[in-house]
Amino acid sequence: MRWRNTEKTPLLKCRIIHQLPGRIRVHCRALYYLKRYEKDIQEKIEELAFVRNAKLSVITANILIQYIPDEIYPEMVPGTIEEIISMFSIPAYQQERREECKITVNERRLQEEPVKKLLVNVISGAGSLFFALLTRQGNARSEGIIGRLTGFTALSSISLSLPILRSGFESLKENGRPNADTLSSAAILASLISGNGISALTIVLLADTAELMTAYSMSKTRRAIKEMLSTGEKYVWKLLDDGSLLKIPADELAKGDRVVVHSGEIISVDGKVEKGKSLVDESSITGEFMPREKEPGNEVFAGSVVKSGTITVFAEKTKEETAAARIIHMVEEASQYKAQVQNMADRFSAQLIPLNFALGAIVYLVTGSAVRALNMLVIDYSCGIRLSTATALTAAIATGARNGILIKGSNYLEMLAETETLIFDKTGTLTEGKPEVKLIIPLIKGVSEKELLKLAAAAEETSGHPVAHAILEKLKSRGHRIPRHDEIEIVVAKGVQARVKDDIVRVGNAKFMKENNIQMDAASDAVSKLMLRGENFVYVAKGNVLAGVIGIMDPLRENMKKSINRLRNLNIDDIILLTGDVEQQAEMVASRMMFDRFEAEYLPEDKAIFALRLQSKGYRVAMIGDGINDAPALAYADVGIALGSKRTDLAMEAADITIQSDDPLTIPSVIRLSRSTMNIVKQNFATSIGVNSIGLVLGAMGVLPVFWGALLHNATTVAVVSNSLRLFFFDMTKPKLK
Repeated sequence: MRWRNTEKTPLLKCRIIHQLPGRIRVHCRALYYLKRYEKDIQEKIEELAFVRNAKLSVITANILIQYIPDEIYPEMVPGTIEEIISMFSIPAYQQERREECKITVNERRLQEEPVKKLLVNVISGAGSLFFALLTRQGNARSEGIIGRLTGFTALSSISLSLPILRSGFESLKENGRPNADTLSSAAILASLISGNGISALTIVLLADTAELMTAYSMSKTRRAIKEMLSTGEKYVWKLLDDGSLLKIPADELAKGDRVVVHSGEIISVDGKVEKGKSLVDESSITGEFMPREKEPGNEVFAGSVVKSGTITVFAEKTKEETAAARIIHMVEEASQYKAQVQNMADRFSAQLIPLNFALGAIVYLVTGSAVRALNMLVIDYSCGIRLSTATALTAAIATGARNGILIKGSNYLEMLAETETLIFDKTGTLTEGKPEVKLIIPLIKGVSEKELLKLAAAAEETSGHPVAHAILEKLKSRGHRIPRHDEIEIVVAKGVQARVKDDIVRVGNAKFMKENNIQMDAASDAVSKLMLRGENFVYVAKGNVLAGVIGIMDPLRENMKKSINRLRNLNIDDIILLTGDVEQQAEMVASRMMFDRFEAEYLPEDKAIFALRLQSKGYRVAMIGDGINDAPALAYADVGIALGSKRTDLAMEAADITIQSDDPLTIPSVIRLSRSTMNIVKQNFATSIGVNSIGLVLGAMGVLPVFWGALLHNATTVAVVSNSLRLFFFDMTKPKLK
């Protein structure tokens, strides 16, 4: 069963709805969501050479264009307009998602209900019900209406159900339409008026139990997310005005405080270094795997680790202002990004609530029995469907967070379950993003591998290029020292050079060598060998002679091949490699990983357009990346997944799902989680509708008394919510979905 509308026109698709010579009207669904950009779009269209004037309406999502017939064919106009509207595609997609996921029913926000308060309600309700059964105070049919509403069971029911009564009344008052609480309120009051106090207490107790389970799952989710994204130490050293240090909880830090951070400690604030020098690992924030030297005036971020040294940081952002805190807040507020199935549950519930009232009236008119009519109010579909769906999605998000996976909204779980196309970035996603020297090939006599490596390291010592890091790391691992050298000169996009002893040493690409009149013939065999192995390479020249070639490779992540195999087992039938790397490298990696196809030398905007092109054909697309260059595609895809501990902060912001670990096996695991979640949601739908339908039929026939009707309905609600809670125990280490 699929929960999305596959007939919907692609968002950016433009189509002609009417045309005359020199006049054409074009429709594009994206315009509904681009009111803020209406003037900008119209101006860009009117700047086109063939356009006389244009009139845009976001209400109808149409553009009326007066054009010069001799300068363009009418069939070409929609494509040209699509290119202009695509410039505003990100806000259009974001707004469409907000509209699709808008809350359709005014229900209580259980995530705002304290778990302790709901627990007290459940205990109080259980105690009241037990006391009423023990003292036989539940049946008050012999008393008048006032007596029925002032007895122990009535007062207990009303006091315990005040949030339900208030929510039901406010929904009618503000929206003019009932919600699930309106129906529950009517059932509780009708039970009391008819003298069925035990039924009223049972309804309240079981409703509170289901809500407690739902609220608990939401609370556990928030806790898991906060633990996952926690940055900084629990306690920090605050520098006082007299120069002394005071150890305080990190939560007590305020803007303007000065914090002293020592070696091995995590920085707990965003701010600037005021005193001291240190090496700081910012990989969790910037994605840069090499620690950076920090000195007075430099910025530091919460979550960074001081590798060596001690610094004093002036706090500019604390607590809720830091990047990680903003992400936590965004996830907590992700209720606006409800899954379509959750919206469907809400809408389905809202439509069936009036049906319950109508059934009650019909049954009363046909049978004349108030008891049978009451059963139509006591038994309803909405509670079970609504609460179990919310609980399942929330529990899945909590399980993901507990396993280092941040899911920013339940709608992304649903879309991931439907994903049929996966796009992988290469560098830092398929590969580790940390180049290594794999082969050193000397080409002249008197220069050994050791000497060639030392010469290259001398020229690269101060360069920040990843190739330089690879060469320097290799030298360090072999225990060699960098030779003395003069000042290093960097030639952008070509290479570096420095004088080592009496010779100028150059390290760089073929173009750099040719510009300095260095013969390359001797390297042809070595280069062919490296190309065959799939390695990148740099040339090393000593004086005017090519001294050797160094092969450098970015190794594939461990378990990446196993991850791809598991994705195949999950019936993901279109896996694509999309990279900015050269075609030869892309082809080699795609071949080794058995990808369906690959695209190479793609710029960031090209990756985004590629994802959009697939979506326009109706595919559900997930993009997996880690860097700044992946951010546009992560934002454009149906589901953007940022992978790895070295992912950039921008990629994390753009992604819908963030995986903290470097283990690629987490990718099929989160897809299994999403599919298992949707399976449980479907089970709950079937159970809730089936059991409650039987209850309604039996109640209308007079076979099922009101008390047992209330028990059946609320027990079903508790059962389906309990079924959803199974997702808290979902094992993400298993390779297959049962």
